[in-house]
Amino acid sequence: MTASTATAWESGQRPITIAILAMGGEGGGVLSDWIVALGEHSGWVAQSTSVAGVAQRTGATVYYVELYPPVDQAARTGARGEPVLSLFPTPGQVDVVIASELMEAGRAIQRGFTTPDRTTLIASTNRVYAVTEKIVLGDGRVDDASLLQSAELSAKRLISADFSALALKAGSVISSSLFGALAGAGVLPFPRDAFEDALRRSGKGVERSLAAFALGYDAALMTPEPTPVSAPTGLGPVRVTIGRRPPRDPEAEAAAAAEAEHQALAVSDPQRLVGPALRSHVGRVAEFPAASRGMLVHGFVRTAVYQNPAYAQRFLDRVDRVRAFDADRASAKLTTEVARNTALWMAYQDTIHVALQKLRARRLEGIRTEAKAGDGQLMMVREYLHPQLEEIADTMPALIGRALLRSPLAARVINRVTKKGMVVNTTSVLGASMMWVLAGMRPIRPKSLRYGREQIKIDEWIDLVVELAADDYDLAVEVAMSPRVLKGYGDTYAHGTGSFGILMEAIPSLRTREDAAAGFARLVQAALADESGEALATAMTGVVRRAA
Repeated sequence: MTASTATAWESGQRPITIAILAMGGEGGGVLSDWIVALGEHSGWVAQSTSVAGVAQRTGATVYYVELYPPVDQAARTGARGEPVLSLFPTPGQVDVVIASELMEAGRAIQRGFTTPDRTTLIASTNRVYAVTEKIVLGDGRVDDASLLQSAELSAKRLISADFSALALKAGSVISSSLFGALAGAGVLPFPRDAFEDALRRSGKGVERSLAAFALGYDAALMTPEPTPVSAPTGLGPVRVTIGRRPPRDPEAEAAAAAEAEHQALAVSDPQRLVGPALRSHVGRVAEFPAASRGMLVHGFVRTAVYQNPAYAQRFLDRVDRVRAFDADRASAKLTTEVARNTALWMAYQDTIHVALQKLRARRLEGIRTEAKAGDGQLMMVREYLHPQLEEIADTMPALIGRALLRSPLAARVINRVTKKGMVVNTTSVLGASMMWVLAGMRPIRPKSLRYGREQIKIDEWIDLVVELAADDYDLAVEVAMSPRVLKGYGDTYAHGTGSFGILMEAIPSLRTREDAAAGFARLVQAALADESGEALATAMTGVVRRAA
C-alpha cells in the first residue's frame, strides 16, 4: 500500500482521548454523550464508557471517550476498517481530563491521567468535601492551594474556574459550563458552532445550557496558551502528594489578628499605634489612601526609631510623591510598595544599626532563654565580627571616610587588624562599651559618608518611579519593589547594589515593550536567585536581544 492510499489508522494516527471525572448527579454521562454526539455528527468515530465510583464521595465515576478521525472509505483495502478503541483510560495517555470538582482533579493526577507534555486539565475549583475529610478531628480539609499547584505541575495546560458557580448563574448544570470550557480550550478540532449544535440536538433546557456553555467558553479563553513543547519530555505522570490543610498555629493566628487590628487602626486612628513622642507627627498618614496606611505607619515607626522623627517625616515626604497616582485605585499598590521599600532602604544596615541591635535587651533575654541560663548564672555572649574598610569608612563623617578609602596605609592597618575577624564579648565591660560607642554615633549618622550616598540613591529611585507611573503604572509598581535586592551589609549588600544598578540600566530598553512590567519582574527574580549575578546576566541577555 502506498502512503497516498493509507488510512489514518494505518499511517499511525491515534485517537483523541478524554477522561471525565464527575460525581453522581453532575451530568458526567450527559457531558460524555455530548462529546460523542459532537464527534459522530462531524464524521468521527466515537466511543464512550464509564466506570462507576463508590458511594459517599470516596471516588467519582470516570467517563472515558475516544474520538478517532474520519476514515476514508475509498482508501480502505479491506484488511482493517473501523478502528479498535480502548474501553478505559491509560495513565500517561490521556489528552484531556475534565474534573467537576477540585478533589477529583487531584484524584486524576494521582491516578496518572495527567502528564505535563500532553494533557489539558479542565478543573472546576468548587469543593464537595469527602467523608475522609469530614471525619478528621479539627480541620481535615485538603488544602485547595496545594491541589491547584499540583494541577499546574502535572498538566501541560490547566484551565480552572468555578464552573459550578458559572452554571448556577445561567440556571443550568455544571456539565454545560464544562462543555463550554472544552470548546474554549481549543483541544478538539471542531468549531464552536458544532459544540452548540450538539447542545441544541439534545432538546432539553437548551437556552440555559447554551448560556452556561458561553460562560464556560469565556472562562477557558481567559487562560493563556501553554508554552509549546518541541518534543515529549518523557516525564510521564507527575507524583504529587495531596496534603491536608496545615495544622493551626496559634502564634501565627495571633500575629495575623494583631496585624489586622493594626491595619484597621491605621485607617481610623493611626495616632493610637505610636508612642507619645510620635503622635504629633503621624497624623499625616490619614492623608494617604486607606489601603496604604498600615504600611505607612510601619515605615514611619521604623524610620523614626532608626534615626529620629524628622527622618520619619522625610519618609512620608518621599511616599507623598506617588500618592496622586493611587487616587482612583482602591488597592493603592504603588503607594504601599513605595512606602514598604522606602522605609526598608532608609533604615539600611550599617555598623551603628548593627551595634544597636546587638545591645537590645530583648535580644539578650532571648539568648538567655535559648541557653536555659538560670537567674543566678553568668552568661557570656561573643560576637564574631569581620568589618571591612568600606564599612568603617561609610560610618565615618564624609571627609574622614573618603580619606580612609584613599589611604593605602589605612587599608593595610585595618586589614591587618580585621583580616581574621574580631571576637567581641558584648557581656563584658569592654565589649559592651565598644558597642555603646558605636550605637552612640547615631546622632552624627546624617554626616556619614554612606548616609549621604544612600539618600541620593533613594531620591533618584523615587524620581524614576514617579516618571514611570505617569506612563506605565504596572512598571512603576515593579520598579517600586525592586529595592528588595538590597539586603544586609558587607559583601551581601555589595552584590545587591551591583544587581540594582543593572536593573536600573535595563529600564530604558524595557519601557518600549508591552510586557515591560512582566519583563522587569523576571529580571528582579533573576537578581534574587543568586548572589553571583549569573542568573541576572543571563536574563539581561534576553532583554537586550529582544530590544534589539
